[in-house]
Amino acid sequence: MSFDRVLDEAALFRICFVCTGNICRSPMAEAVFNSLVRKGGLSGAVAVISAGTGDWHVGEPSDDRTVATLRAHGLDGTTHRAKQFDPDWFENLDLVVVFDRSQERILRAWANNDVDRSKVQLLLSFDSESSGGSLEVPDPYYSDAALFDQVLGMIERACTALYRQVSPGIPKTSKELQ
Repeated sequence: MSFDRVLDEAALFRICFVCTGNICRSPMAEAVFNSLVRKGGLSGAVAVISAGTGDWHVGEPSDDRTVATLRAHGLDGTTHRAKQFDPDWFENLDLVVVFDRSQERILRAWANNDVDRSKVQLLLSFDSESSGGSLEVPDPYYSDAALFDQVLGMIERACTALYRQVSPGIPKTSKELQ
Protein backbone atom coordinates (compact mmCIF):
# COMPACT_ATOMS: atom_id res chain seq x y z
CA MET A 1 0.00 0.00 0.00
CA SER A 2 1.40 3.38 -0.98
CA PHE A 3 1.76 5.99 1.72
CA ASP A 4 0.38 8.63 -0.66
CA ARG A 5 -2.98 6.85 -0.73
CA VAL A 6 -3.42 6.91 3.03
CA LEU A 7 -2.15 10.35 4.02
CA ASP A 8 -3.69 13.62 2.93
CA GLU A 9 -0.54 15.62 2.28
CA ALA A 10 -2.64 18.79 1.93
CA ALA A 11 -3.52 18.55 5.62
CA LEU A 12 -1.97 21.17 7.86
CA PHE A 13 -1.00 18.61 10.51
CA ARG A 14 -0.03 14.98 9.77
CA ILE A 15 0.32 12.35 12.47
CA CYS A 16 1.16 8.65 12.42
CA PHE A 17 0.61 6.35 15.40
CA VAL A 18 3.10 3.46 15.41
CA CYS A 19 3.00 0.31 17.53
CA THR A 20 4.62 -3.07 16.93
CA GLY A 21 2.26 -4.92 14.57
CA ASN A 22 -0.36 -2.24 13.76
CA ILE A 23 -3.26 -4.42 14.90
CA CYS A 24 -3.88 -3.33 18.53
CA ARG A 25 -2.61 -0.05 20.00
CA SER A 26 -1.97 2.10 16.92
CA PRO A 27 -5.32 1.31 15.24
CA MET A 28 -7.01 2.22 18.54
CA ALA A 29 -5.18 5.55 18.63
CA GLU A 30 -5.93 6.20 14.96
CA ALA A 31 -9.67 5.63 15.56
CA VAL A 32 -9.70 7.75 18.72
CA PHE A 33 -7.73 10.63 17.22
CA ASN A 34 -9.80 10.59 14.01
CA SER A 35 -12.93 10.81 16.15
CA LEU A 36 -11.53 13.83 18.01
CA VAL A 37 -10.57 15.46 14.71
CA ARG A 38 -14.07 14.93 13.26
CA LYS A 39 -15.80 16.20 16.41
CA GLY A 40 -13.51 19.23 16.43
CA GLY A 41 -14.28 20.09 12.81
CA LEU A 42 -10.70 19.55 11.65
CA SER A 43 -11.16 16.61 9.26
CA GLY A 44 -9.69 18.39 6.25
CA ALA A 45 -6.87 19.92 8.23
CA VAL A 46 -5.53 16.89 10.14
CA ALA A 47 -4.43 13.61 8.55
CA VAL A 48 -4.19 10.57 10.83
CA ILE A 49 -2.70 7.17 9.97
CA SER A 50 -1.15 4.26 11.84
CA ALA A 51 1.52 1.66 11.17
CA GLY A 52 3.72 -0.93 12.84
CA THR A 53 7.44 -1.35 13.22
CA GLY A 54 7.12 -4.99 12.11
CA ASP A 55 5.80 -6.42 8.87
CA TRP A 56 4.24 -9.71 9.98
CA HIS A 57 0.63 -8.40 10.04
CA VAL A 58 0.73 -6.25 6.87
CA GLY A 59 -2.64 -6.37 5.12
CA GLU A 60 -4.45 -7.95 8.06
CA PRO A 61 -7.37 -6.32 9.89
CA SER A 62 -7.06 -5.19 13.50
CA ASP A 63 -7.12 -7.87 16.17
CA ASP A 64 -10.73 -8.94 16.86
CA ARG A 65 -10.37 -7.74 20.46
CA THR A 66 -9.28 -4.31 19.21
CA VAL A 67 -12.36 -4.08 16.98
CA ALA A 68 -14.66 -5.25 19.80
CA THR A 69 -13.17 -2.79 22.30
CA LEU A 70 -13.45 0.10 19.86
CA ARG A 71 -17.05 -0.88 19.04
CA ALA A 72 -17.93 -0.96 22.76
CA HIS A 73 -16.72 2.65 22.95
CA GLY A 74 -18.63 3.81 19.87
CA LEU A 75 -15.67 3.70 17.48
CA ASP A 76 -15.26 1.76 14.24
CA GLY A 77 -12.11 -0.26 13.64
CA THR A 78 -13.45 -2.59 10.95
CA THR A 79 -11.85 -0.97 7.90
CA HIS A 80 -8.29 -0.91 9.24
CA ARG A 81 -5.57 -2.90 7.48
CA ALA A 82 -2.11 -3.18 8.99
CA LYS A 83 0.89 -1.61 7.31
CA GLN A 84 4.54 -1.22 8.22
CA PHE A 85 6.06 2.21 8.84
CA ASP A 86 8.34 3.36 6.03
CA PRO A 87 11.20 5.69 7.05
CA ASP A 88 10.54 7.70 3.87
CA TRP A 89 7.29 8.85 5.51
CA PHE A 90 9.15 11.04 8.01
CA GLU A 91 9.42 13.98 5.61
CA ASN A 92 5.62 14.07 5.19
CA LEU A 93 4.79 13.78 8.89
CA ASP A 94 4.66 16.34 11.67
CA LEU A 95 4.45 13.84 14.51
CA VAL A 96 5.15 10.10 14.92
CA VAL A 97 3.58 8.80 18.12
CA VAL A 98 4.74 5.52 19.67
CA PHE A 99 3.54 3.47 22.62
CA ASP A 100 6.71 2.13 24.23
CA ARG A 101 10.46 2.69 24.44
CA SER A 102 11.22 -0.14 22.01
CA GLN A 103 9.22 1.53 19.24
CA GLU A 104 10.79 4.87 20.15
CA ARG A 105 14.30 3.40 19.74
CA ILE A 106 13.46 1.70 16.45
CA LEU A 107 11.89 4.77 14.84
CA ARG A 108 14.59 7.14 16.03
CA ALA A 109 17.15 4.73 14.55
CA TRP A 110 15.23 4.76 11.25
CA ALA A 111 15.18 8.56 11.15
CA ASN A 112 17.86 10.12 8.95
CA ASN A 113 18.27 13.38 10.87
CA ASP A 114 17.61 15.16 14.16
CA VAL A 115 14.45 16.83 12.86
CA ASP A 116 12.88 13.47 12.05
CA ARG A 117 14.11 11.95 15.32
CA SER A 118 12.42 14.80 17.21
CA LYS A 119 9.08 13.90 15.60
CA VAL A 120 9.06 10.56 17.48
CA GLN A 121 7.23 10.95 20.80
CA LEU A 122 5.73 8.58 23.35
CA LEU A 123 1.93 8.87 23.48
CA LEU A 124 1.76 9.05 27.27
CA SER A 125 4.19 11.97 27.30
CA PHE A 126 1.20 14.11 26.24
CA ASP A 127 -0.89 12.98 29.23
CA SER A 128 0.19 14.61 32.47
CA GLU A 129 -2.34 12.43 34.31
CA SER A 130 -0.84 9.11 33.11
CA SER A 131 -0.91 6.51 35.84
CA GLY A 132 2.17 5.59 37.80
CA GLY A 133 4.51 7.85 35.88
CA SER A 134 5.21 5.17 33.26
CA LEU A 135 5.28 6.45 29.71
CA GLU A 136 4.59 3.05 28.15
CA VAL A 137 1.22 1.74 26.98
CA PRO A 138 1.25 -2.03 27.53
CA ASP A 139 0.76 -4.29 24.52
CA PRO A 140 -2.55 -6.12 25.08
CA TYR A 141 -1.95 -8.70 22.32
CA TYR A 142 -0.99 -11.57 24.66
CA SER A 143 -3.54 -10.64 27.30
CA ASP A 144 -7.31 -10.59 27.75
CA ALA A 145 -10.19 -8.28 26.83
CA ALA A 146 -9.84 -6.41 30.12
CA LEU A 147 -6.37 -5.19 29.18
CA PHE A 148 -7.64 -4.08 25.75
CA ASP A 149 -10.25 -1.96 27.54
CA GLN A 150 -7.63 -0.55 29.94
CA VAL A 151 -5.28 0.23 27.06
CA LEU A 152 -8.04 2.00 25.14
CA GLY A 153 -8.73 4.14 28.21
CA MET A 154 -5.06 5.15 28.37
CA ILE A 155 -5.07 5.90 24.65
CA GLU A 156 -8.27 7.96 24.87
CA ARG A 157 -6.90 10.11 27.70
CA ALA A 158 -3.54 10.67 26.02
CA CYS A 159 -5.05 11.32 22.57
CA THR A 160 -7.43 13.86 24.11
CA ALA A 161 -4.50 15.61 25.78
CA LEU A 162 -2.53 15.54 22.50
CA TYR A 163 -5.51 16.86 20.54
CA ARG A 164 -5.90 19.73 23.04
CA GLN A 165 -2.26 20.64 22.49
CA VAL A 166 -2.26 20.62 18.67
CA SER A 167 -5.79 21.74 17.75
CA PRO A 168 -5.54 25.44 18.72
CA GLY A 169 -2.87 25.96 16.05
CA ILE A 170 -4.90 24.35 13.27
CA PRO A 171 -7.55 26.46 11.52
CA LYS A 172 -10.80 24.75 10.64
CA THR A 173 -11.21 24.23 6.92
CA SER A 174 -13.72 26.39 5.06
CA LYS A 175 -15.63 23.26 4.00
CA GLU A 176 -16.32 22.37 7.62
CA LEU A 177 -17.33 25.93 8.53
CA GLN A 178 -20.18 25.98 5.98
